[in-house]
Amino acid sequence: MPVTTLDVRDLPPAKRHPKIHEAFAALEPGEAMELVNDHDPKPLFYELKAEVDGFDAAGYSVDRVGENEFVAVLPKAEGMASE
Repeated sequence: MPVTTLDVRDLPPAKRHPKIHEAFAALEPGEAMELVNDHDPKPLFYELKAEVDGFDAAGYSVDRVGENEFVAVLPKAEGMASE
C-alpha cells in the first residue's frame, strides 16, 4: 500500500484539519496517509469516520513514538474515487 507522510506539528492548530482533509482527498483508493502529530489524533479519527466516505476506519492505526509524537495511518478504502 503506497503511503504519503504528512507532518502537521509545525502548522497552527486551526490549519491542521483542513490540510489533512486536503491531503487525504488527494489519495488514490488503497493508498494511505501517515500523519505525524504532536498529540493523539483521536478527534480526527472520529471526524473522518463520520464525514469522509472513503476513510477506512477499520484500517486506522496510531502509535505513540515519542513524548510529543504520534504517528497515525489513515487509509483510503479500496474502490473509493478520489474526491
